[in-house]
Amino acid sequence: MGRKLFVGNLAYSMGETELRQLFEQKGSVESVTVMRDLDTGRSRGFAFVEMSAEEAAQKAITELNGYAVEGRNLTVNEARPKQERRGGGGSRFHGNNHGGGRHREPRW
Repeated sequence: MGRKLFVGNLAYSMGETELRQLFEQKGSVESVTVMRDLDTGRSRGFAFVEMSAEEAAQKAITELNGYAVEGRNLTVNEARPKQERRGGGGSRFHGNNHGGGRHREPRW
């Protein structure tokens, strides 16, 4: 098991400081990254926490998975490496915008 953990179902108001304080109760924390929307800066409702030791990571998973914070039950498990998207639909460039939504230009 790795030391990098995925933390899901976060309250949108929960930031890095609060998350670090919660996980430090289970062991030493190396880093905390709450994932945020690039345009608004608002939390996307999930984060990554890197624990200093395997034992601390396992303790955090065991004791914090399902733990209620601000009325939401956290999901805590081992972070999996990001997989590359394959096939159609994953491209940032589309021929037509049939979704009726706001079209956004790619960022360079």
